[in-house]
Amino acid sequence: MTVAPSQRSLISTILQSDLSPNPIFQAAWLVVRVVVGSLMIHNGFSKLADVPGFIEHVINVIGLPFPTFFTYLAAYTEIVASIFLIAGLLTRFSALSLLFTMLIAVYFHLKDSGFQIPPLETASVYSLCYLALAAGGGGNLSIDHFLVKIFNKQ
Repeated sequence: MTVAPSQRSLISTILQSDLSPNPIFQAAWLVVRVVVGSLMIHNGFSKLADVPGFIEHVINVIGLPFPTFFTYLAAYTEIVASIFLIAGLLTRFSALSLLFTMLIAVYFHLKDSGFQIPPLETASVYSLCYLALAAGGGGNLSIDHFLVKIFNKQ
């Protein structure tokens, strides 16, 4: 069986970005990746700085089992996935991981405060950014892009 030239490998499908090759767009995409990644790292470290407080004020409100485990999981996801996102390494997976944490944050704010815009605003904007990054990939200025180039040469 022959493979059609239009089919991409699984690695290329996961890593390769189908965004516009326009250099201005690519630079803007890099800025978005770096800014939302850098800002999220702070949230992860904030959770680690006050694990009991995060458990009491967030995890217990949500009602998740194993609150200490989920606090550390959220914190390290926010730190590690943000670093990967900034570098453009496994961008889609990193963005999906961060999107998941933000959807839980949106759920928390809805449960805690109801449908009030100020508490929902930040988590919702982050969610949209991570959704866009998960859909678009890392762009041409990412480690993913260079890995696809190396992989396709073999």
